Amino acid sequence: MWKILFIPEAMKDLKHMDNNIKHQVLTGINKVGKNPLPKREGGYGNPLGNIKGHDLTGFFKIKYQGIGIRVVYALKRSEMKMIIIVISARANDQSYKEAQKRNLKYMSDFKV
Repeated sequence: MWKILFIPEAMKDLKHMDNNIKHQVLTGINKVGKNPLPKREGGYGNPLGNIKGHDLTGFFKIKYQGIGIRVVYALKRSEMKMIIIVISARANDQSYKEAQKRNLKYMSDFKV
């Protein structure tokens, strides 16, 4: 079973959301958390790469189209941990910008 962890900034992202949206986001995270591996390996993961100048290779996303939210997460396969990096609006690729910043801050924590 995969353990779902949130970096402190991602917890703050979640706390600032309306309770209804927060519930939807957590439901999606828990669903993906059952098998967060890439789709090509039979999981739910949507791999990211180099997106508009943001190198997020090794990261994955959960996209909530109805509410305009995107979650970016990393995996520590050796420890079966799904680490939530960003929960933010999809507009203007804000989630990717934040993920790249947070990746630089926590880089060694995200290494597989």
